[in-house]
Amino acid sequence: MTLQIFCTLLRNAFLIPVPIAAYHAAMAKLYFNYSTMNAGKSTVLLQASHNYRERGMQTYLLTAQLDRRAGEGRIASRIGISDKADTFDSASNLLEMLKTRLSAGPLACVFIDEAQFLNEDQVWQLARAVDDLKVPVMCYGLRVDFQGKLFPGSAALLALADEMREVRTICHCGKKATMVVRQDEHGTVLKDGAQVQIGGNETYVSLCRRHWREAMGDCP
Repeated sequence: MTLQIFCTLLRNAFLIPVPIAAYHAAMAKLYFNYSTMNAGKSTVLLQASHNYRERGMQTYLLTAQLDRRAGEGRIASRIGISDKADTFDSASNLLEMLKTRLSAGPLACVFIDEAQFLNEDQVWQLARAVDDLKVPVMCYGLRVDFQGKLFPGSAALLALADEMREVRTICHCGKKATMVVRQDEHGTVLKDGAQVQIGGNETYVSLCRRHWREAMGDCP
């Protein structure tokens, strides 16, 4: 990890709601922290959750059931930190899950990893949790897929979130990376395929728009 990327992660980690203020109902908001692949979203999420817990406040972590690279029900960062989490799939009612968790005790903040895999109904459920249950919800996910198209969950979050923040990473040219390409085991860029394919550095490469266009043959 370069010094520039590390400093970016630290900056984003501290751009969380002030824990004491966020604990109060009036401060509850729906946040969408978005980026491209390998920008350190999970690192920022885990650090933010740690900041709450360090002050004696409880957090609730959720991640997509289909992403099991770190194991079932676990959020892990490429730099080696991880934490356990409950999981959701397309049929999960997140509002009911949060009601159940709140019935067990106070909750300062909810953190959701891989938020691009939410569906529109689930994003509305999170919005209702913020409005009606008065709990802050912080979502972390990809904005676009390898074809430059919005994920359904990301599109809904862009429409409904109270606040949005970009977790930045860089292209090999040094410019900000905003796009991602998918490649096969030989490093060949793929232009077609299912929107969802779980993978890491061996599958996805983050690029600026110009180099994404070059890699994709300049076709949408």
